[in-house]
Amino acid sequence: MTKDKIKVIITNRQKDVTIPTGLRLLVRRCCTAVLQMENFKGPAEVSVSFVNNAQIKELNAQYRNKDIETDVLSFVMSENGKFDLDPETGAQILGDVVISMEKAVEQANIYGHSLQREVGYLTCHSVLHLLGYDHEDNMERIRMREKEEAVMDMLGLPASSTYVIEE
Repeated sequence: MTKDKIKVIITNRQKDVTIPTGLRLLVRRCCTAVLQMENFKGPAEVSVSFVNNAQIKELNAQYRNKDIETDVLSFVMSENGKFDLDPETGAQILGDVVISMEKAVEQANIYGHSLQREVGYLTCHSVLHLLGYDHEDNMERIRMREKEEAVMDMLGLPASSTYVIEE
């Protein structure tokens, strides 16, 4: 268990979905759990923003040239595995996580689980991206999914349905 400080800055930039009580704490727990599982050393900082579909679609178009809404975006703040440092705290700035709350509600309904589990899952997924994980090929996708589910189980939010990855 790491004793290093993990700062999670959470901002709600949308008004379409009410943020349930405890969701911010869950997001912090997810970030901490992923960093602990990955044996991340030193103090760290992660920024998480809740947005709506229109906002995430705009970011996806601007930064990924994909003119569609998506569930989560990760903006990594490292170059060659080295993270920028916060000059005031010395914390490594891992990057920004942007979650579409509208998409999270939609997906929670599709998969038949709670909004909390969906947002937790998206947070874990995105923090793994910040640490350099990807899912461009099948083996990477499986490895990443196993790590995500391990964190969700650790936090008491196991999968309630089988995921089918559509090609």
